[in-house]
Amino acid sequence: MLIDKVVAKVGSEYILLSEIEEEFSYAKSRNPNVSDQIKCDILDNIIAQKLVIYHAKIDSVEISDAEVETQLDYRFESVLRQMNGDEAFFEEYYGATISEMKERYRDDQKHKILAEKMQFNLMSEIEITPKEVEKFYFGVPSDSLPYFKSEMEISEIVLMPQVNENSRKMALDKITELRNAVISKTMTFADAASKNSMDPGSALRGGDLGFAKRGVYVPEFEATVFSLAKDEISEIIETEFGFHFMELIERRGNSVRARHVLIKPDITPNDLDIAKSKLDSIRNLVLIDSMSFETAVRKFSMKALPSYSNSGRVKNQNTNSTFFAADDLDPDTYFAIFDLKPKGISKPILMTMPDGQKGYRLVQLNSITKPHKANLKEDFDKIANFAKESKKNEYFLKWLKKKRSETFIQVTPMFNECKLGERSMMP
Repeated sequence: MLIDKVVAKVGSEYILLSEIEEEFSYAKSRNPNVSDQIKCDILDNIIAQKLVIYHAKIDSVEISDAEVETQLDYRFESVLRQMNGDEAFFEEYYGATISEMKERYRDDQKHKILAEKMQFNLMSEIEITPKEVEKFYFGVPSDSLPYFKSEMEISEIVLMPQVNENSRKMALDKITELRNAVISKTMTFADAASKNSMDPGSALRGGDLGFAKRGVYVPEFEATVFSLAKDEISEIIETEFGFHFMELIERRGNSVRARHVLIKPDITPNDLDIAKSKLDSIRNLVLIDSMSFETAVRKFSMKALPSYSNSGRVKNQNTNSTFFAADDLDPDTYFAIFDLKPKGISKPILMTMPDGQKGYRLVQLNSITKPHKANLKEDFDKIANFAKESKKNEYFLKWLKKKRSETFIQVTPMFNECKLGERSMMP
């Protein structure tokens, strides 16, 4: 059995043999044909990572415990969601509780955040000029220029149906009954949430929402949860999602951890028909130039959507841009705008939100391009992004090379065969 040991030192940071072996095992699982020679590349990459971490500490890059905790919560809650919230299965699979796994990965997570902040600080002020964009473009061989598919930019107005008074009263009566049961201790908060809450993600965890900073929740929810004392149960509040009551579990710096119960009023087919009819009327107003699409977004669209604060423009989550290829769009949206010309508006499209709520959506086709080879006239912004990333990468590699020459680096003789960056070998 191989005993773990230090194989390299970068400033005050150590690299263990187990780190290299773990990365090698992962590479081997993806490609069984990789040879041991790849361990040299792995070591070189880890040295680069440790250089960033070492100099982040020297430069006093700060990260808070809350930042680390938030990332750990997100990391392991994501894993738990994939296991349908089954903590017992999680323990069996990993051989440790969620809390124990968090402690095990706390230093790794801290180093990851530290490295990301250091790289951001190094490259945040790098800008690209139009002349640099042109130089980058003309430096790419013509036969290597990318070929862009037809792309579209779209905007949306999303209208959720108004709840009828009968459904609203039934939902309010239901959540009042649940809150009274929790207050009187005839039902635990966890049972009230897991058996009744209509927020499927948190219901699996007894209503637990994990840690969150200001700006994460809708205003009504945020105002209430940040006003609570530890273990205090709120009054019933109403948001665009329905009726809630919540309990503050823990406060940590600017973050709170709470749990809640959500009851949504039932939406009837008639409620949906009314929403569709209203959206049809909005569409007609825009088409006859009585109102701009952007104004209609501000007056009628759902405020919680990212597109609302972008004048209705929809962002492609895969590319972080506003351009969509045909296969980036869901079939309902694509076929609704298929025959439209720029500035054309679809008829109302029935849609289902991630939480299962149904509503209607208008989609405007803002622009559409034909398939073409990348060129400065049509694709300047995209080429500028490529050029900027290339400049950032070049700057970072130069920084790494400089820091390698300035930093004391030792590597054990077992890696003598590796052609690493500038270093001194361990005796």
